[in-house]
Formats: sequence, C-alpha cells, structure tokens
Amino acid sequence: MTNLAFSYLSAGFGAGLSVIGVGIGIGRLAASALDATGRQPSSTADLRTTMLIAAALIEGVGLFGLVLSILLATKA
Repeated sequence: MTNLAFSYLSAGFGAGLSVIGVGIGIGRLAASALDATGRQPSSTADLRTTMLIAAALIEGVGLFGLVLSILLATKA
C-alpha cells in the first residue's frame, strides 16, 4: 500500500471515530435533559436552551474532527 492509501484509510477511521463520539455525546446530552425535564417539568425552557447550546458545541467539535481528517488525507 502506498502512503496515499494509508492517508485515506486513516482519514476514514478518524472521521468515523469523530462521528461516533458526537453521536454518543448528543445521546447522553438528550438523555440527561429528558431526565431533568421529567424530574422538574417547570424548568423545561431553561433546559432546552442549555441543551441546544451544548449540542451545538458538540457538533462543532465533531465538524472540526471531520475537517481535520479530510485535511490530513489531502496532505499526503
């Protein structure tokens, strides 16, 4: 295998790992928010705002991981 093939393979693994991490993070975030809403329904609006901000940050980190994988694949 050539260096180009290894760079594409590692980019695929990196992208896959970042997507798995984002999925786990958002899943845990949503589960915690639903649990908190079930315990105290009056604070739903505050929880929703906090959850959306945290989800956006998690998505940003995932997007950074994907872009970094693509950049590393094209540099080889």
